[in-house]
Amino acid sequence: MAGRVSGLLHGGIIWDPELNHGLKEWSKVGSPDIKHRSVDGNSFIVVEGRNRSHDSVSQKIYLEKDKLYTFSAWVQVNEGEHPVRATFNTSSGLRHAGITTARSKCWSMMKGGITVDTSEDTHLYLEATNASVQLWIDSVSLQPFTREEWESHQVQSVEKARKTRVRIAVLDSQKRPVRNASITIQAKATGFPLGCAMSKNILTNTAYQNWFKSRFRLTVFENEMKWYSNEAAQGREDYSVADAMMKFARQNSISVRGHNVLWDDPNMQPRWVKSLPAAALWKAVWNRVNSVMGRYKGQVIGWDVMNENLHFSFFEGKLGQDASGSAYQFATAADGRTTLFLNEYNTIEEPGDSMSSPAKYIQKIRAIQAYKGIHKNLGIGLEGHFRVANIPYMRSAIDTLGSLGLPIWITELDVQGGPNQVRYLEQILTEVHSHPRVNGIVLWAGWRPEGCYRMCLTDNNFRNLPTGDVVDRLHRQWGWMPLNGMTDSEGFFEASLFHGNYSVKVMDAPDELMQSLSDDQVFEVGPTESEESGPVEIVTNVSS
Repeated sequence: MAGRVSGLLHGGIIWDPELNHGLKEWSKVGSPDIKHRSVDGNSFIVVEGRNRSHDSVSQKIYLEKDKLYTFSAWVQVNEGEHPVRATFNTSSGLRHAGITTARSKCWSMMKGGITVDTSEDTHLYLEATNASVQLWIDSVSLQPFTREEWESHQVQSVEKARKTRVRIAVLDSQKRPVRNASITIQAKATGFPLGCAMSKNILTNTAYQNWFKSRFRLTVFENEMKWYSNEAAQGREDYSVADAMMKFARQNSISVRGHNVLWDDPNMQPRWVKSLPAAALWKAVWNRVNSVMGRYKGQVIGWDVMNENLHFSFFEGKLGQDASGSAYQFATAADGRTTLFLNEYNTIEEPGDSMSSPAKYIQKIRAIQAYKGIHKNLGIGLEGHFRVANIPYMRSAIDTLGSLGLPIWITELDVQGGPNQVRYLEQILTEVHSHPRVNGIVLWAGWRPEGCYRMCLTDNNFRNLPTGDVVDRLHRQWGWMPLNGMTDSEGFFEASLFHGNYSVKVMDAPDELMQSLSDDQVFEVGPTESEESGPVEIVTNVSS
């Protein structure tokens, strides 16, 4: 019993997570040889004689549908480096919970998580895609959390990362406190960017324009800044549509992300690019980088320099392994003051995708950083095209990427259609907003009359769909909702406000002061250096 209690404390619901009791509760998957080994007091499992990727060890675990589970384990292989996944065998099929790159001669930590739709017995096992290597496993943990516990952590994280306590002092013209005065605080701009993609249809549709500019101060052009849109024929550049969209954004104080400079998918190149020999392609790439980045330099807040560079390798295949690093060098020279992103999908969406796992993403970023002069301005772009909402895995993936200390943006967030789309969207947005390492979110919901890419926020009459209602509600909750209050006996009003710019207006006061109320006063709320410093004090004068 004592061993079981110890396991629950340190490994959650995993039996004997430190493997101090041999192979008890662990069984074979397939027909490998499994051994219990100890080196310098550290015990672990060795799986050898493997013939298939899923030849491994397994432990039976009961998962509950209303809980969220965080997973971790240390893994190693006996030679080379290979992807290793954590997988649960459930009644609805195999569910991946995490993935990392395991190496020889050192332990690699895998982090992840899982939720299930049905409470049931499952089997956890770890699989190495290369069936010829030994798999070593140690310190396995599966920690359960209730929804209430998880949401409580989100609220705490938002309070710490996104908000600051302020104390507003209302004073009269003699610097005396105004007691029992009603005040209204209204956000003018929030510190956390939430935007949405726009399509070229916005140029000719007034209803679309009004719907968009009433909600968003951040956008990305869906297709209009891509190479195949700007140079369909070699040497014949056309930025007319992108220019018009940029003008609309500028006139309405909407910030723009630059998407994208280059796309590594061979099917997303201008037709003429595919047949170019290497020397001509190098020149075309250089021209493309300087053309689009030179044209919009100073007008965008970030550039997706290389799009989907982990899943595809068109430029590497044509130009060699220096293609990515060289593209970022060209981009740094063209607009080095703007953050340069690597933009990729499935890093936070799919824990089973070995091509774009957090470990692979970090490996690619570090390879790009090794090129001279570009390490300071890189950013992490995570597309966020979700099928389901594996919230624990999302958190673990962003945690891992956050270790790089680079800006992290969710750049193309949408959720596949279906009965759970709205619920998943709200869960995903709430989790991402609560993570302190995330700097902004862009929704991939550019409106088109024939239908959006995967997720629309509005119908063709610009009435909100349920997805749009979720976005509007969260947007209000994240700082746009007016806050009303009353000063206390010393003339103060205290509140926790999201970072951003605010106006404060004294709505009423004792009769003798009503004639001297001033106009709205504006103040800014930002992060503080220390949680112990107390609320930030803001003075509002009722002037004569």
